[in-house]
Amino acid sequence: MNISATEKETVSGVLQTIIGCAGFQLSFTVSGDVVSEGSDGSGEDGAAVPSVAKDRIYVEFSGADTPLLTARNGELLHALEHIAAKALQLEPEDHDRISFDADSYKANRDRAVSRAAEEAIEVVRRTGRPYSFPPMTSRERRLLHLALSGSGLPTASSGEIPRRFVVLYPEGHDVNTTPTAPAPVPVPDRAHAIRNSFRRR
Repeated sequence: MNISATEKETVSGVLQTIIGCAGFQLSFTVSGDVVSEGSDGSGEDGAAVPSVAKDRIYVEFSGADTPLLTARNGELLHALEHIAAKALQLEPEDHDRISFDADSYKANRDRAVSRAAEEAIEVVRRTGRPYSFPPMTSRERRLLHLALSGSGLPTASSGEIPRRFVVLYPEGHDVNTTPTAPAPVPVPDRAHAIRNSFRRR
């Protein structure tokens, strides 16, 4: 399914409705282009994928409320992206044809993923043990697989969405074995933090 001018208008209409109803101080621009995917020879889980040209649509937000979009690991930004994909009736495997960004959040996130890949490669080579990354979006997992591919170490994705994660294995490891689940990220106890702030006064 190619993303047409009509579909761009659909995305614009959906966003205008949401922004207007929520009272957000946001504006956005919608653009699109054609990209070639799979040319690196690997898909999300390292399997060979032929090069395919796909139309993509990009939305860039600006305005006073962009911090709301990027808070909590871009939770609201991803939610709007998901709503737009649903409005276009895209199949799950085509959701990555839509990309929303604000304040270069995704560009910065991409750099963070690349750094995490470099650190993981070093850890796996030093310890000889599998390394599990925290859960990521499908786009970030593809980026991570690509960043790890140059190491020659095997990778695989595991878990169910939205907790799906990537595992980097040492050389010669059987990727079909049960992967190591990522360690849970501790959630700060807000009440505890507030109490501590008063104790320090």
